[in-house]
Amino acid sequence: MMKVTDFANHQPTFLPEEFFKGGTKAWGIFEDRFGRVRRQFSVDITGTWDGYCLTLDESFLYDDSQTDTRIWRIRKNLDGTYAGEADDVVGVAEGVATGNAFNWSYVMDLKIGNGTLRVAFDDWMFLQRDGVVINRARVRKWGIELGQVTLFFTKTEATNAFSPT
Repeated sequence: MMKVTDFANHQPTFLPEEFFKGGTKAWGIFEDRFGRVRRQFSVDITGTWDGYCLTLDESFLYDDSQTDTRIWRIRKNLDGTYAGEADDVVGVAEGVATGNAFNWSYVMDLKIGNGTLRVAFDDWMFLQRDGVVINRARVRKWGIELGQVTLFFTKTEATNAFSPT
């Protein structure tokens, strides 16, 4: 099983509060457990960092023209770990960044049609040298994998350009 410490020596260093500050755009897919793409989407994200809390205002557009929003409030703890909350997240999301990786775990009430399904996410992000973040999340219910979400993030504004070190 992969551990975030496996990436301690990988560069560039990924700090979510630095990367997501300003404007970010993402494109993603959801694949079911059989590898079939079930949904495609894009996300426009505005991030603000006040030195303690990263707020991510996310606007989703799905391939079927549906839209959704989510606002994450992510605190960076003194020990370098992260704790996040959003309206559809059950409890507190917990994350750790090491090297170029960020691992984020949480339970979410995921909108499905007119209802919701409570699922667990094991979410991994990897900052690449060109400033792109690759995100892969496994989605499970009762320990059974339902599928995977894959996203790619990039900065949207020249004034918010991210320069990895």
